[in-house]
Parts: sequence; structure tokens; C-alpha cells
Amino acid sequence: MAGKNKRKLENLSVDEFMLSGFDSEEDDSVDEDLTQQNAKSKKPAPQKKSVKKQGKASDHKDQLSALKSQDPEFYKFLEQNDQTLLNFDDSDFSEDDDDEEEMYHKLPSQLEDANSDDEDEKESETKDAKKTKTSKEGIKITEAMIENWRKGLRKEPTSRLIRDITQAFKAAVATTKGESDSEELCRYTISDSTVFNSLILFCIQEIHTSLHRMLNLKAPEKHHKKLILPSSSPRWQNLQIDIKMYLAGVVQLLSSLTQSTVTAAVLRHANQMVPYYLCLPKQCRNLLKNLIKQWSTGEETVRVLAFLALNKICRHKQDVHLTAVIKQMYIVYVKNCKFTSPNTLPMINFMQRTLTEMYSLDTQASYQHAFIYIRQLAIHLRSAMNMKKKEIYQSVYNWQYVHCLYLWCRVLSTIYPSDVLEPLIYPLCQVIIGCIKLMPISRYYPLRLHCARALILLSSRTKTFVPVLPFLLEILQQENFNKKPGRMSVKPINFAVVLKLSKANQQEKAYKDGLVEQLYDLILEYLHTQACSIGFPELALPTIIQLKAFLKECKVANYCKQMRQLLEKIQENCSYITARRQKAAFGVADATAVVAWEKQVVEEGTPLTKYYSQWKKLREKEIKLEISGKERMEDLNLPEIKRKKAEEKKADKEFKGLFESDSDHDDDLFKSKEEQGDSDGEDLEDLSDLSADEDVDTSEDDSDGDQNKPSTSEVKSQRKMLSTELKMVAQGDDDMVEDLELSDQD
Repeated sequence: MAGKNKRKLENLSVDEFMLSGFDSEEDDSVDEDLTQQNAKSKKPAPQKKSVKKQGKASDHKDQLSALKSQDPEFYKFLEQNDQTLLNFDDSDFSEDDDDEEEMYHKLPSQLEDANSDDEDEKESETKDAKKTKTSKEGIKITEAMIENWRKGLRKEPTSRLIRDITQAFKAAVATTKGESDSEELCRYTISDSTVFNSLILFCIQEIHTSLHRMLNLKAPEKHHKKLILPSSSPRWQNLQIDIKMYLAGVVQLLSSLTQSTVTAAVLRHANQMVPYYLCLPKQCRNLLKNLIKQWSTGEETVRVLAFLALNKICRHKQDVHLTAVIKQMYIVYVKNCKFTSPNTLPMINFMQRTLTEMYSLDTQASYQHAFIYIRQLAIHLRSAMNMKKKEIYQSVYNWQYVHCLYLWCRVLSTIYPSDVLEPLIYPLCQVIIGCIKLMPISRYYPLRLHCARALILLSSRTKTFVPVLPFLLEILQQENFNKKPGRMSVKPINFAVVLKLSKANQQEKAYKDGLVEQLYDLILEYLHTQACSIGFPELALPTIIQLKAFLKECKVANYCKQMRQLLEKIQENCSYITARRQKAAFGVADATAVVAWEKQVVEEGTPLTKYYSQWKKLREKEIKLEISGKERMEDLNLPEIKRKKAEEKKADKEFKGLFESDSDHDDDLFKSKEEQGDSDGEDLEDLSDLSADEDVDTSEDDSDGDQNKPSTSEVKSQRKMLSTELKMVAQGDDDMVEDLELSDQD
């Protein structure tokens, strides 16, 4: 309309324009056009004021006259209440018109930036959009709607139905954020937790099969490992936006869930939707980040499901995702290995095994990672050997370093044989041996045992000879097992979660018990890996010599019993291999005949391998108990506390005056001596060791002896009290007192 009026004005004068019958709206538009033209030409338009004044005043009078005829009652009301509205002249409109014209014709002193205008417009638009959206509430989801969607999907899924479901799923996921802005952008709203659960369950159950039907994807056959991608369907473009929205919602839902059962259900669904994620790189990267987090921090079932999804993605898109995934998984593994306890050890073992599985997917990528990180471990070790400072030692002697060594031993031993990774075996062995030799003191014996176990794993799986026995036999030489322990320990030391020992731990009896047990296990495990070798007698000879020397020096019956049993099994295996070698008809230089001979021995078995298989089953049960943190009460030999009978109480009353004065004092003295590790306390502890180790026979006692026999602690306290009383009686006869003390200790 404004353009048409503008064309008319080009052929009209001002007088003709005043007589032309434009209405008020047209008049305003023409007024705007005229002001623009006058602004361009920089000429004022004085005639316009009179036109505007007269037009507005006359129009207002005409309207009031029409109002008088149409609604006389209202006009009469105005006459009585507001005379100023009816009585006016043209001057009333002059000020407003002048202001309007000044507003139109005055130019600003400074020009504003376009960006500021755009930002103001955007802010106003967002405010208006929020007002309109808050005024218009979204469609509330109900159970009936979900049921209708379910029926529609099962009958015949359509793109419109999929869009409605994905919008509803987006609204459900937005509620987990707790942000009002995210909820306003959704078409639907959810206010009930039961509806939320129903909708999530419905999507998990129905979406995958419905999309499969709509895209006409054939189910892959079992013998075909190749995955069929949904992007190969001609209908993919029509559903791509909705699928992208849904997959992003699944990732967001995974990041906000806290209950393990619900997380496991969503992870199973995400595993189903992996082909769709592979078609959308951004959503796939977001899913991988979340899966790595669940793999490292979730509950056991959640961790397994997250690993399966990770493995599935990396198997089908190795060139795109594998390198980044294994790098991130290794970093997360190192972070989780900082602290090791009976509760975290199963998770660390799980991460080791699954990460090894990921490295086995591509040996070329695994070699690059293994080379970099083994080299990094070697650099830390070299700096510790050169600097020789406590802070540098701590960079090597920690759980992260030890678990990384064990991880690479597991990787190389699992992927063996591999021409790509085999060159890394030697440098890794050198790093582990250097770690053992860095501080060869008794405080770090547990760390040495961990390193020895890693070397045994690497040697047995890769069929590589690694000299592990010298590091184990050295402990038998250096440690004095005849020294009496300074304190008794109630709980055994779990060497699986210990790297170093304190001075108090080294004085405990449980330390030496556990150390002998660990040496027994590792020597047996290593010799078992070499039990079928044709050179086993020569390999085991230093061990046999060292064990015989240990049995001559050690006076503790329990330790001697274990090592004597190990020595007998080693000698028996040596005799078996020697007898088999004498019957051989080939020479030492015939390598193929030696390999065939060893293969036959493995099939038939040796005395050591048969014994090891039985021992391993029993040992695994004990390790499970140690990992779970349960105490093995059969190793403690705690004294039994039994109540006295009435007859014994009467007998005690008769001797009450004899022992009453010094009983409390003697108990305190006994406690202090036992804590300080005095000679008397050590001798008393030897009594308990003697009863435990040498199996004293008490079968000749009477039938009531078990019930009436006082406990070990009571016997000790009575002996101490008796010795003090006799000291008081002797008064200066030192020789007699010393004899009494010796007899008491014996």
C-alpha cells in the first residue's frame, strides 16, 4: 500500500494531496515516505504540519459526533465527567506532532555498531520466545500416549511417529539436567516419575526394532562378522535428524544415571545402537567418552557392558577410533592404579585384562603405544638410578609403576607369538630387573615379589628364559628367619596389596610367615614353567643347594617343613627328567628332536606339574580369602578363654591372700614387657610358637583335662606371679632367683 501511495504522490501537488481521500493508515505511511524524502533532500516540509493538524482534529471531531448519534448515553457520560475530551482545538495536537517530526528528522550524533544492534535484537527475540514458550506449555505425556505409540510402532512405524517419540525422549532426558531452559525447548513435558520410567523403558524396548524395520535392514548372519550400517539404507536421510537427536539423548541419559541396574539396561540398548553411532561421528565420540568413564568407575556389570560396547566400536572402525580409545583407556587405567587395596584390586585386574584385549585388535597400533610407554618407564628408572634421591625413587617405587609393568607383561604374553611386539620383550625385562635392583633392601621385598611374578608371567607365556630364581633365593640368604619376632600379629599380611613394609611390620611374626609362603609359591611357579625342559636338572641345581643350606641354618619347624616339601618335589622332578634323558637317542645339538622330546614330556606330565595343578586349586581359594579381606583364623592359634567351674573358684579363694597384692601389678608388667619385646616376652611367645610348630601331643591327658585345663594366658600370668613371689622370699639369693626364672621359661 505504501508503494502504491508513493507512486500517486509523484503526480500530485500539496493542495491536491490535501483533497485526496486517504484514510488514517495510508496517511501515516505517506507521512513516513515524505519524511524520508525530505531527509534525503535536506529540505523541510512546512506544509505538512498544517495538514497533519487539521486532519487529526477534524477526524477526532467527526468521531465524537458519530459517537453522539450512535451511543448518546456514553456521550452524556463524557459531558458530565470529562469536558476536556470534548472541548479541544487544533493546538492540542501541535506539540505531539512537533515531537514526532523532530524525532523523525533529527539525525543521531554518533552511528551505532551493527553488532550491538544485532545483539539487542537477539536478546529481545530470545525474551519474546521465552515469553511465548512459557505462555504455551508443552504437551504433557501420559501413559495412554505411550501405549498408543507402542501400538503404532508395532503395527506400522512412520517417520512422523518416530519424530514424536524422539521429541518425547528428548523432553524426558532434559528433566535429568535440572535446567529450566532445556525443558522450554522441548515440545513435550514430563511431570511424573512413573511416566518417565515408562517412556525410557518403552524406547529401550521398541526403538531399535522399529528403526530396523523402517530402514529395511537385514539382520546379519551369525557367520558374517561385517556390520551392516544403517546409512546404507535409502531412507536414512529422512530419519537422520531424529536418530541423531535420539542418540544424543541416550548419551546424555548415561551421563546422568546413578543406579547401576538402570545404567546396565541403557548400556545394553547403547550396544544395540552401535551401528547407528558408527554412522554419526560426533555422537560416536561422545558415546566413547562416556563408555570409558563407565568402564573405569562403574559397578562390575556396568564395566563389562561398557567394555563390550567399546570393543564393538573399535573392531568395526579401527582406523578411526582405536588409537584414541586405547590411549585414553591407558591414561584412565594409570589414574585408577594410584591406590591398591583388597577392594580395588579386582577392578585393576579387570582393567588389565580388558585393556590387553583392546591392544590385541591391532598389533601395529599396540607396538607404537607399548614402545612409547615402556620407554617412558625406562626413563623414570634411569633418572632414579642416576639421581639417587628419595623423591626420584618414589617415582619408580609406587603402585602406578608396578601395575604398568605388569600390564605390559600381560599384553606381550597374551599377543605372543607376534613378530611386531616380540622385540619389546627384552627391554621390558631389563626395566623390571632394574626396578628390582634399584633398592634391594628388605623393606621393599613385597615390590620385588610383584616384579618377579610379572617376569614369571612373561617368561612362561613367551617361552623366553628370564633369570628369576636369583632374586628369590637372595631373600633366603639375606633374611634371618631364626630371629625371634618382636611382636605378635593378629592379622596376616596381604602381600598382594603391599609394596613396602614398615619397621613394625618387619618385626611381626606374620611378616616372616607370609614371606616364606610367597617364596614357596614363586619358586614353585617358576620351576613349574621349566619342569618339562630337558635342562631342568641343571636349572634347578642352584635352588637345591640354596634350599639345603636354608634347612641347615633355619631352626623354625614350620618354615623348614615348607621348604623341605618344595625341595623333595624339585629333586623328584630332576630324577624323572634325568631318567628320561638317559633313554634319549639324540644329541644336544639336535634342536628339532629336543623340541619333540619336550612336547612329549608335557603331554605325559612330570611329578612337579602334577603336584602344581593340585596345589594351585588350594592356593586360589586362599587368595580369594585374602582379596576379600577375611582373616584365616586357622593360622592364628589364639588361646581359648574358658570360664572356671565352681570348684576352681573355691580353690582360688583359699590362695587369694597369697596372690592378691601383686596380681594387678604383674599383669601390667606382663603387658609392658610383651609390647616392648623384652627377653621374657620373647620367651613366652616362643612357648606359643613351640606349641604351634612342633605339634605337642596332649592326648595322654585325662578326659576332663580339656575342660579344666587353664588357658595359655592364665598359665603365663600364674608363672610370672609365682616367680615374683619367690623373688620376694629369696631376698638376695640371686643364684636361686636366676634358676627359678630359667625353669619358669623352660
